[in-house]
Amino acid sequence: MDAVETTMEKLRAQCLSRGALGIQGVARFFRRLDRDGSRSLDVGELQRGLAELGLVLDAAEMEGVCRRWDRDGSGTLDLEEFLRALRPPMSQAREAVVAAAFAKLDRSGDGVVTVDDLRGVYSGRTHPKVTLAEFQDYYSGVSASMDTDEEFVAMMTSAWRL
Repeated sequence: MDAVETTMEKLRAQCLSRGALGIQGVARFFRRLDRDGSRSLDVGELQRGLAELGLVLDAAEMEGVCRRWDRDGSGTLDLEEFLRALRPPMSQAREAVVAAAFAKLDRSGDGVVTVDDLRGVYSGRTHPKVTLAEFQDYYSGVSASMDTDEEFVAMMTSAWRL
């Protein structure tokens, strides 16, 4: 496990230790760290915040964390990027049921759900296509709020009639 992954695990553990209010607390923590009001954290703001939590990183480690978490390449982390980085990875059981739900939607089997795949089932005006990665990313957020694989699989199976 590299330094970035170790930092992520420590931060996740701190959030989980706060129970159900963990994500709300992280959002408040994020807003407090955003000293310039930009709605994103630069390297310095994030480094100060992690240090407050006892996660002291040198400049190179901090740059690595920011690069790994910065999905849009802006050089800063917005709240969505920050929360996404903290999500624990889904288990194989959860990934499998999400993939099965996606496959049910992807009638053409090309790995992308398009309006043609969904015609008569869903209005694609706001999201004309969805990739498996986007679908998994969405359900990764849902997954983070569920305690057990069994609960998650049951919810997915019921929702998607798998």
